[in-house]
Amino acid sequence: MLRLAGVLVAAALVAGCGSGSASPGPVPTTTDPPTVAALLRIAQVLNDNYDNGHFGAVYDRWDARSQALISRAEYIRRHALCAPATHAVAVVEGAARAAGNGWHVSYRINGSNLVDTWYYVRHRWMFDLILSNPDAARNYRLPFARYAAAVGCTVH
Repeated sequence: MLRLAGVLVAAALVAGCGSGSASPGPVPTTTDPPTVAALLRIAQVLNDNYDNGHFGAVYDRWDARSQALISRAEYIRRHALCAPATHAVAVVEGAARAAGNGWHVSYRINGSNLVDTWYYVRHRWMFDLILSNPDAARNYRLPFARYAAAVGCTVH
């Protein structure tokens, strides 16, 4: 009986150690095809999610280096308090290989041509915020009041 109690205590300790994962966001349960067609579809979904205020889904597509800038909860909070005011719709137009293992995805918003950088990492297409939008990356490092001022948000 004493031995069984010791095994149960050890099992509970091991189970408790696994619950404190340091990895941000939910663990993906699916993989993405490593194709340009899949990248274009996923990039469009990312832009649609951003345009429609689904910021958690946007954050979940960021690569680990970008997620290290700001927590998922803080990213969502900042966008809830300082919602983008553009109401623009992004249309993904194409993709081309970039230096290294990256891909440049081109898209258009209100007549402006823009390019984002993506990588295929561990069977998932991941968005690189730092290379795609360095100004936003710098702003996410700021305390909220300075972030709000930098993006023109008056709610803080």
